[in-house]
Parts: sequence; C-alpha cells; structure tokens
Amino acid sequence: MQEDAAGATAPRRRLYVYNAGFLTQPRIRRILALRGWEVRLGKPGPGDAVGVWGQSPTAPRGEAVAGLTGAPVIRVEDAFLRSLFPGRAGEPTLGLLIDETGVHFDAAAPSDLETLLATHPLDDPALLTRAAAVLDALRHAHLSKFAATDPALPLPEPGFVLVLDQTRGDAAVTASGSDRAAFRAMLEAARAEHPGRRIVVKTHPETAHGHRGGHFDATDGAETLTAPVSPWRLFDAAHAVYTLSSGAGFEAILAGHRPRVFGTPFYAGWGLTEDRGAPLPRRTRTLTRDQLAAAALILHPAWYDPFHDRLCGIEEVIRTLDARARAWRDDRAGWRAHGMSRWKHPHLRAFFGAHGGIAFSGPSGRRREMVWASAARSGETRTRVEDGFLRSRGLGARLTPPLSLVLDDLGIYYDPTRESRLERLIAESPALPPAEIERARALIARITALSLSKYNIGAAPPALPPGHRILVVGQVEDDASILKGAGRIATNAALLERAARDNPGAALVYKPHPDVEAGLRRGALDRLPDGVIAAPGTAAPALIDAVDEVWTMTSLLGFEALLRGKPVTVTGAPFYAGWGLTRDLGEIPARRRAQPALEALAHAALIAYPRYRDPVTGLACPPEIAVDRLASGATPPPRGLLARLQPFRRWLRR
Repeated sequence: MQEDAAGATAPRRRLYVYNAGFLTQPRIRRILALRGWEVRLGKPGPGDAVGVWGQSPTAPRGEAVAGLTGAPVIRVEDAFLRSLFPGRAGEPTLGLLIDETGVHFDAAAPSDLETLLATHPLDDPALLTRAAAVLDALRHAHLSKFAATDPALPLPEPGFVLVLDQTRGDAAVTASGSDRAAFRAMLEAARAEHPGRRIVVKTHPETAHGHRGGHFDATDGAETLTAPVSPWRLFDAAHAVYTLSSGAGFEAILAGHRPRVFGTPFYAGWGLTEDRGAPLPRRTRTLTRDQLAAAALILHPAWYDPFHDRLCGIEEVIRTLDARARAWRDDRAGWRAHGMSRWKHPHLRAFFGAHGGIAFSGPSGRRREMVWASAARSGETRTRVEDGFLRSRGLGARLTPPLSLVLDDLGIYYDPTRESRLERLIAESPALPPAEIERARALIARITALSLSKYNIGAAPPALPPGHRILVVGQVEDDASILKGAGRIATNAALLERAARDNPGAALVYKPHPDVEAGLRRGALDRLPDGVIAAPGTAAPALIDAVDEVWTMTSLLGFEALLRGKPVTVTGAPFYAGWGLTRDLGEIPARRRAQPALEALAHAALIAYPRYRDPVTGLACPPEIAVDRLASGATPPPRGLLARLQPFRRWLRR
C-alpha cells in the first residue's frame, strides 16, 4: 500500500510495459502511480499486469508477453479532455482511461467504459446534476479534447452540414473497419441527404498541426475548416453532424446533436445517435446525454491536478484547461509591450510570453500591443494591463511579483469614463450558468474563510469601542483610480469629513493605504480629526470583519467588504458601484443598468477578468490555485536591487 498525493491509499500493482512512451512521459507514469500502478520493465510474474497504449503499433509487443505469461492486459488511453494541443505536440495529458477489459473505441469486445454504460444505474440525481453542470462548464469555457480553440474565430454561415474528419492510421478508424473509401462514402451520404445545403469538413487538430494526414483532400470537392474554432459554437451553427468514430462526435452529442455515425465508437448504440455502422447487439440500453457524460467524463477517467500533484475531479481539469486556453487565446499572436517598468519585464514575460512571445522594444509587426494602464494616453487603443484583485503577499510598490494581472481591450476597470472589459463582464454576468455562480460562491467562501485580500499584509486591528463602527478607507490621492473615478470627494480628508457629517455618533476607524504608510505614495494626513480611530498597519480582512460598514471613494476594500457581507458606501464610481450592491453617493455611469447578484459580480472580477499564474509550476492557473498559494505562502518575494531600495524611496526623493 502507498499513500498518493491526495492522501488516499491505493494498493500497488506492477505494470510491465514495452512502449517507450510510458517511460519518456512522466505524467502518464504519475497518473498510473496515483491509481495504484507501478510501471516496470521486464517479465511479469504472478499478480502482475501488462500495460499497452490502446491499440498502438507497439501494443502487440505487450500482448505477446501477456499471452506467454498469462498476465492480464491493461489498456491505457488519453481521456476525453486532454490538453491544449495534441499529444504529438509534446504536451502532457490531464487524464487517462485505464481499461482492464478492452479499449473504448473498439466495439469488437466490451471495454470498461461500455460495461459502465450498460450496467451502471446512472440514476443518482446528484451524479446527473453534476454531469449537467459539467456540460454547462464545458460550453461556457468552449472546451474540447484539445482546448486550443478560439470562440472569436468566424464560422461558416449557420445551417451547414458538418462532416468530421479523422487522422489516417488512427486506431479508432481501424477498429471500425474503415478506410478512406468509408470517409468518402460518408461525405456522399451527407450530400445526398441534404441537397442544396453547404457541406463543411472539419479537419482533425493533428492534421491542422501537421502531425498526421486526414482522409479528405482537394479531389473530394469539399469545403474544409481548419481553423481552431470553438466546437460548441460550431455545433450550434451546424444543421447536422456526420462522423465515423471521431471523439468530436461525442462532443456533438454533448452539444445537443444526434449525429449520423458510420463507425462503432463508444457513444454509438445507446439511442443518442443515428447509427449507420455495424450492428452493436450488446448495446441495448437507451441513455440520456447526461448519463453518457456522467460515465465518460466523471466515473471512468483518472483526472490529474498538476498544481497539487494528485488525482482530482473533472471540474478541476475544466478550470485548469480554461485558464490555459484563455492564455493561449490572448497570447498566441504575441505581444509588443509599451510603458512597462523594467522590473516588470520578467513577470510580464512569464504571464504573457509562453505562446507568441513578448517584446519590449522594436516594431510591433503582427503582435498585439499592450501598455501598462497608468502609462496609457487618452484615446489609447492598446490593450491595458494592470494588477488583479488577488495580487500577492506584499505591495506592488515594493516590487512584489503578482499572481494575477488583467488585460483590458476596452478601457480599464478603475476608469468609469469609458466602458471597461470588466464592466461588460459584470453587465453580462446575470446570464452565467448556475454552475459558474456556484463556483463564484465557493470562491468567495474560501477567500473570506482564509482572510485573503489584494496584498495580504498587516497586523490585527486595534480594540474598537462599542457602538456603530465605520471603516473609512484611505487611498493614494494621486492614484489613477482617484483621478479618474473619485468625483467631487477626491482626498482622504474630504472622505473623513463627509463620513463624520453623515454619521454623527458613529465610531470612525481610518485605515491609510499601505503604500502611503510605507512612504511610497501621496495621501498622508497631518492629523486625524478628533474622535477618529487610527488603524495603521492592519490587515484589511480583519478590520472589515470588526466594523459594521465601510466608506470609501473608490478603494478595492469596498469590494472586499461586499464579499464579507458588509454595507458599503462609495463616494466615487469604482467598478463595483452602480449595480445595486452599494450605496452610491457619486456619479455612476448610466450604462450600469444590470442588477447582478454578489456572486455574479465576484465571478466577473475574480474569475472571468484576471489572468493568474501559479508561482510553483509556472503555469496559467485558475483563481482557486492562486488562493491556495496565497493561503500557503507559496508566493514569490520581491527580488533584486530595486526591491531592496524601495523602502528608501521617500528619503531618496528629498
């Protein structure tokens, strides 16, 4: 017995392999190990098994050894959500199908997945609710088996017939007893059954990447689509779907189609397809789409969490792929960065340079252009970059590297004079699927339970008097959020004066901004008004918890107070004002008409708007991982000479 990374114990069995891929790909070995398999070389003995990769060209080696020794054959394949790119691009998988009786794409003999579909009750309401939520999450994130797809890419005019190509030599094609002639017959059937309709052949991603050829060419006279479009948008636009045995046929079912199937894939024969291939007499059961998804996406695969090195549920895999797909969509054209402090260059390179690279000088060429938001000029059309709302353990002004950054191609969140991408996300957030609202609710609960904030610094608050206590939040007075969005009340003294005038008898608690306390920015008060309680150096979450309400001009602490259920009064127009969740004393843009729930606002601000990077693995990650790193302290400290000089910045300015 051995304990896996998730804390569970799994019995260890030896799995003898004769395919180099098991040895050269650590991720495959790791997932197998977490499922209780120890990969070995040599000759299997009693109780051992032989591992082969599906029905690959190397599989007969293992099958021959199994035949000689009597060892059972374990067939391993990629799960139905794999990675950004095909395996031939060198990217490790996020899930495996480990089958002890067959292989899912070959209907000549039962597989574990087929048995699961045929015999499991698949009637548990919680399981089916979970499956429906998984489908909503896949659609919302536009995810496919290979997640490098872009929902912004154009599609053919809706109403076309979609024919799915596969790669030559694919084992799933061979298992269906098919060849190029079968694909051409399928294309002709699509034409004959839909006269006058546009026929579109979708090229397989491996063919589009140049790894393996497909079954259609120019002689077939078919219109081909090679662009990495969103499969969900593609299926929504299609009138009908034709497939031999493609995994995309399974995705078509999940998207609501009843595809015409000319082979014998695992999803045929259950009443969800129009079957044109060989009869499947073992498959007599009628399933729903959610039941098929529950078995194929939840119950059967072994899913892997690369951030915690453990097995996980498909929900975590969806979030991982969503974060990576977003990074690919944003960055694949490359970036030319303007107005960036030199100390930010390595962090920007780590965030935005993985797919298309990032340059800090020279012509832009075909690269997208970005600019640090505070350096942008009026009317600037470049994409603006700023810190996210779960940033670090330490101040940006002290050059602490960020865990989150935002990209805004419309404006920037702190400037209410023009629409920002965040504002648009908030306006659209009432249309989020229920699963995303639940995700935001869980994220809020975890952030508040762990007492996390933007900078995650500070001590316990001072003892406060009884009665009604109001936190008045100080800010950097020359900060862009004040200059753009504060309105008539634009100084800390004026905010304190208004709060005191409107709340006679209340205990006012004043928290200066950490950058001001550190002497790095403007906004210090010479003295506090009589009766105001100073709370310097305090941790924001603890102070919010200790008061009854919060007053602010535009501070992010107002948003953090909303997350903690506190009433918030704003005198300016921060991004979270004007949606019915705050008491607004300032001028709010008339375009803010939506009335989102707090969870929808949090989803926009913490999930949909920022990008996160895991400081441990270096990968794009979802916010839940950033929360874990902030809670554990696994975050990078300030480094370099400039960071060491920051505490002396005020002295150096004299």
